[in-house]
Amino acid sequence: QVLLVESGGGLVQAGGSLRLSCSASGRTFSSYAVGWFRQAPGKEREFLAAITRTGIVKVYADSVKGRVTISRDNAKNTVYLQMNSLKPEDTAGYYCAVTADIPPGRTQYTYDYWGQGTQVTVSS
Repeated sequence: QVLLVESGGGLVQAGGSLRLSCSASGRTFSSYAVGWFRQAPGKEREFLAAITRTGIVKVYADSVKGRVTISRDNAKNTVYLQMNSLKPEDTAGYYCAVTADIPPGRTQYTYDYWGQGTQVTVSS
């Protein structure tokens, strides 16, 4: 069991950057892969990126590849999502989640625990 809390969202101008954090409670955090998702009003939750337990292997959705970087620091029980070159269409709630699946999937229903999300708003 893992408790997750996202932070780092806010209002940013187009072309700007944000670094989101996903902080976890629980000694088993390093046993889980971690994914980042986003959900805009009226739309389905969208996969963005995932990172394996060791942090060596990372996967990205085509929609954000090249603009985002996922990383983790297991000693700090934290996963990060660095987002650059932000666009108005990136406006959404951003969520992190963990899965025990090997390899981590791109479907939200394979993830076991979720944070409450952090809002990202990008102005034009």
